[in-house]
Amino acid sequence: MHDPGSEENTDGEDTHRQVVLARRALDSMGIDCQISFPTPMLVLGMHPENDVEIAIARAYNRWVTECVVSMDDRIRTSLYLPFNDAPACERMVEEFGETKGVIGFTVTSVHYRPVHHNSYMRLYAMLEERGLPLSFHAGPYWGGSEGFLRQLNRFISAHALSFSLCNMVHMANWVMNGLNERFPKLNVVWIESGIAWLAFMTQRFDNEYLMRSSEAPALKRLPSEYMSEMYYTTQPMERTNMELLEATFNAMNGKTQFLYASDWPHWDFDLPSTILDLPFLDDQAKRNILGLNAERIYKI
Repeated sequence: MHDPGSEENTDGEDTHRQVVLARRALDSMGIDCQISFPTPMLVLGMHPENDVEIAIARAYNRWVTECVVSMDDRIRTSLYLPFNDAPACERMVEEFGETKGVIGFTVTSVHYRPVHHNSYMRLYAMLEERGLPLSFHAGPYWGGSEGFLRQLNRFISAHALSFSLCNMVHMANWVMNGLNERFPKLNVVWIESGIAWLAFMTQRFDNEYLMRSSEAPALKRLPSEYMSEMYYTTQPMERTNMELLEATFNAMNGKTQFLYASDWPHWDFDLPSTILDLPFLDDQAKRNILGLNAERIYKI
């Protein structure tokens, strides 16, 4: 069962319900190790009270490390950062950065805090020093009454755009403000935006940069070159045009920079066969994307 599968019976099992469900998913899809992150946390960054976000974040981080990932080595996690409060993020890294099963930290992309704000520089330095990847996880957002996404009258439209737009905004600020130059050893992962947006963004921003490079003085190379050195999960991978898909893989060094993601148990999840069936990838590239790239950057 998937999506509203919380009714699935786990009676008689000897461990936490979430561990049981994760094990069943891993076994059914033939996956050796998964990095878990929960859907309800994706919009916590929009909570109007910072202290509530921080309290829920810490409670979740304690629960998932003590009750879930500690129970099975096949389950890892990239913990939630309460990004509306930079010092609270630093405390999370200090408290949980060396905890068993924690392979990095995650910012949920649905928020209004600019990633290049000076208050985050110590956080990025802490993650870089510890070798812990920073992930930006896209999420669903239809926008408030003031948002232009409110003009959309179908969920399918809002879903298609919101999961890409939030990461595009943070990517623009990250690259154009020179954070790749400032933190060259920090692995940055962009999650659940698919990959079709990457070709558009590399072309668009290279073109703009070449005309107004004075506005991005920290850059020493084209924006696309920095983008091609970061990491991207493939789900939901757009497969309606294989020529465009192959071009995106080539442009973004997909063999070394793309990471398979399932997004189980959602309705738009991708099985490992999404990668295995791509006709333009050789066996080594498939192995890399299905696990070896993640093994390398997350030190699994």
